[in-house]
Amino acid sequence: MTYGLIHEMLQASATRKPHAEALVHSGRRLTYAQVQRRVASLASGLRAAGVERGDRVGIYLPPSLEQAIAIFGVAAADAVYVPVNSGLYPAQLTHIASDCQMKALITGADQVGRLEQTRADVPSLELVVSVAGAGTRSEAAELDFNELCADETASMDGGKSIPRDLAALIYTSGSTGKPKGVMLSHEQVVAGSSIVSEYLKINDEDRILAVLPFSFDAGMNQLMTAMQQGGTLAMCDWVFGHDIVRALEHERITGLAGVPTLWGLLARPDAGLADNPPPNLRYITNTGGTMPEGVLATLRELLPTTSIYLMYGLTEAFRSTYLPPEELDRRPDSIGKAIPHTEILVVNDEGKLCAPGEPGELVHRGPTVSLGYWARPDLTKEVLRPHPFADPELGVSETVCYSGDLVRTDEDGFLYFIARRDAMIKSSGYRISPTEVESTLLESGKIELAAVVGVADELLGARIRAFVVPKAGEVDPKELVRFCAQRMPRYMVPHAVEVVDDLPRTTSGKIDYAALRAVPEA
Repeated sequence: MTYGLIHEMLQASATRKPHAEALVHSGRRLTYAQVQRRVASLASGLRAAGVERGDRVGIYLPPSLEQAIAIFGVAAADAVYVPVNSGLYPAQLTHIASDCQMKALITGADQVGRLEQTRADVPSLELVVSVAGAGTRSEAAELDFNELCADETASMDGGKSIPRDLAALIYTSGSTGKPKGVMLSHEQVVAGSSIVSEYLKINDEDRILAVLPFSFDAGMNQLMTAMQQGGTLAMCDWVFGHDIVRALEHERITGLAGVPTLWGLLARPDAGLADNPPPNLRYITNTGGTMPEGVLATLRELLPTTSIYLMYGLTEAFRSTYLPPEELDRRPDSIGKAIPHTEILVVNDEGKLCAPGEPGELVHRGPTVSLGYWARPDLTKEVLRPHPFADPELGVSETVCYSGDLVRTDEDGFLYFIARRDAMIKSSGYRISPTEVESTLLESGKIELAAVVGVADELLGARIRAFVVPKAGEVDPKELVRFCAQRMPRYMVPHAVEVVDDLPRTTSGKIDYAALRAVPEA
């Protein structure tokens, strides 16, 4: 397994297969040679504009060829790419930009005008690159993306990065509030690509459909594995299940990864999967939560020749386990065993290895363990700790990742997920901080207290349920939901807001979230 630089994966594939199709989106198609030329030109242009080694560059774009090119271009410029979900609001972008002291931002020309406050609040943000259609540009941006990518003579030579350098910041919600940036080196991203390609058997004949955002670690891996192996990545704009079914057939897709909500949509009759089974679909794989048993059974019936890989992972260490398709009949509720080149330990509260059947925390050891959280050494130490069973005679320290997830193993060593140890809510494949949703509800000015919990949901993983105590008089729950919808992505908006006179408390005076989870739904 190789541990090189991110953009070297693209270069190697462009050398092997310059005329092969690399990226597809909305009818636009680029070969590897075309992608490499644009990436080299963008990297050169960013350097010329003042982007230096280690600078953080935000990429605030919807799924597009430009988004993929920007990721590799920033890496090739020796900078750190920060993919931001295009569904986030400017205030959320401002938090990310401020937190990582972003130097430059690549965004759509139609977004530039909405980001005046972000630029005012983030002094480090010196440069905005706008992406617009041919012949158009934003006057408010310093540089035009299309112009930066137009130099046919640019080269990727001259870079100073080494594989251990920081390459990416992936922002993920935490139990303590605002999203925090998980730091990934070049070698960690490349290792993740190699490992996933190994057990999914991805090669240069594969055509992968990207339906997950690149700001999501599993979505980014779709891009990286395709470019590393010399395959094709097709990006899909979709709203309904039948949009994906059409793309699977039209683009001759061989591989698809999705979150539980996506699989629920595809399993519905109106998606048309039964009438239009994709002839080339070699494998599908889940991420972002457990695939419901009923959905899994339906997909197995609709896709009898497609291999289904169930996986488990966390942003701080990428993928941790996978269940081989041949094990589905025997243990459909298992998250499998360790991915290649990785060891998974199950450790109890006394720091000892658990026996089969004994619940313990999943601890990940391997080449994809991240560098920790950006500018959060205290939180990093909670999650990334010394290997508990390292041989002291070696005289070296090794960092492993404590997941915060409780699991158990069976007698054959297969793992089973039990629960999260913290209050995080996982819905639609996203990790959601209850504290962040509570803060937004309080910003309405109409309530004194708010508490948010997750409610189990077969398709979503969890629904967001909010309890609020009004300041005075009556408060309209629907109005609070609308207030949140104007400030947060849809997946963070509470599905239900319930008005109460007070919130239950523990003996120490804290909000009793366990009691709230037990409150029957109306």
